[in-house]
Amino acid sequence: MEIKEAITRAKNNDQKAFNFLLDNFWDAVYGYQIKRVQNENDAEDITIQTFSKAFDRIETFDDSYKFKTWLITISKNIHIDLLRKEKNSISQIMSNDDKSVYQILDESPTPEDKLITDQHLAKLLRDIKKLKPHYQEIINLRYFQELSYKEISVQLKEPINNVKVKLLRAKKLLAEIIQSN
Repeated sequence: MEIKEAITRAKNNDQKAFNFLLDNFWDAVYGYQIKRVQNENDAEDITIQTFSKAFDRIETFDDSYKFKTWLITISKNIHIDLLRKEKNSISQIMSNDDKSVYQILDESPTPEDKLITDQHLAKLLRDIKKLKPHYQEIINLRYFQELSYKEISVQLKEPINNVKVKLLRAKKLLAEIIQSN
């Protein structure tokens, strides 16, 4: 399969085309991010977000550009957004004579927040049960058991890229279920 054919097939929601594109461009996007963030976990998370966003919006891809360039641009923008969020979550350092004061945003949940979170979790679990069993399993392993991709790969006896694609697909399907409610 060629890149252009894979893009065309991906625009028609062909799972094999998505896998082909992921396999072909994963290293390029991950390599780009590892140089920027210098942290394997962050680079992997941003790379997954990149493919998730790209695959969700594949129909907007313009064939006059290179697919790799499009992915790198998405990846760069995701990283910039994360940096902005990080910067906004902590206030600036204020100096008063020789004493430095750090004002940190208090993000600890209130009792009301905890109640709302519990209600949302119960609803989320009901929505997860609507997924096919293999999608339920992969979400459980990643988000509830907090296993790494490598650990999930070993447990499911599948290549790590398949695990990433399945998880990406499971999250997309779950988002569709949540939005439809």
